[in-house]
Amino acid sequence: MSTHYESGSGNALQDVVELSYREAINAALADELEDDPKVLLIGEDVATAGGVFKTNEGLAARFGPERVRNTPICENGFVGVALGMAVTGLRPVVEIMFSDFLPTAADALVNELPKFRFMSGGQCTVPITIRSIGGATGRFGTQHSATGESWYIGLPGLKVATAATPASAYGILRAAIQDEDPVLVFEHKGLYGRKGELVLGERGVLPVGKAGVLQPGTDVTVLSTLLMADRSMIAAKALNDEGIAVEVVELRWLRPIDWDTIVDSVVKTGRLLIVEEQVHPGGWGATVISELTRRGVPMTRPQALSLPDDLLISYSPSLEDEIIPSVDVITARIRSVVEG
Repeated sequence: MSTHYESGSGNALQDVVELSYREAINAALADELEDDPKVLLIGEDVATAGGVFKTNEGLAARFGPERVRNTPICENGFVGVALGMAVTGLRPVVEIMFSDFLPTAADALVNELPKFRFMSGGQCTVPITIRSIGGATGRFGTQHSATGESWYIGLPGLKVATAATPASAYGILRAAIQDEDPVLVFEHKGLYGRKGELVLGERGVLPVGKAGVLQPGTDVTVLSTLLMADRSMIAAKALNDEGIAVEVVELRWLRPIDWDTIVDSVVKTGRLLIVEEQVHPGGWGATVISELTRRGVPMTRPQALSLPDDLLISYSPSLEDEIIPSVDVITARIRSVVEG
């Protein structure tokens, strides 16, 4: 890796450093593997040449084949194996190469991981972290470009997180691995090269269930995740020159969701724009608008910028770019919301 850092909470650098999103994930994995011998990483090609997306670079050589292990192409099988590992004292981190293939592990994700602690009467915890890599912009086509972030938010017992910046990628992943319950963490392949500042070590671990205000503002709240949070920040900075103060909230946790931060922001600005890389029906954005309406939060008509309901992601670069909300589209919609 091009950026030097030291792993392990005992000697981690405590100053702010700049890492790419990919490097931040690698640092989080390295720190948890170093700090806790019960942590291990499994998945398809995770130990081969640093993994398909190079997030695991150097981990297999450093921690050995017993703790960084390749699996067969059988998601439901190796997630089930991870469940056995977790209830017998280990803390497995499972990488699902593309979020589109999470449904192939649906029995484990829906029927086993979220329910095992409850069904055991609290005798067993299930400290499993599922890293799922999703999102468009990679020209992977319709079967390899889903974010999948809203698919599992209706499952009690399963925590769901997303990371939009290097700091949240590092802090959320470490928090997930340390948690006693199963956590599904979504990464975005379009963010791996994005650089940003973060703090390594325990001070860089972010709290479970807490959103992040990436930029404060008073005119409109933009609530987003993953690549859309990154693009919303670019749009917000451009609108600063027009005198429009945009509050950008990175949701981070979809379950549990940080209603306090969301409500406080919308009450302050009086306006809400949801920006999501998924269709709106059945998604977290629709859930947020429904809950705010149910709570009677005062605001002008909330709006949502999402994927077209009737289109699938194309291999064609021009078509893929047209379907995913761009910075220009987000900027124009924010301006429209503010101008009313």
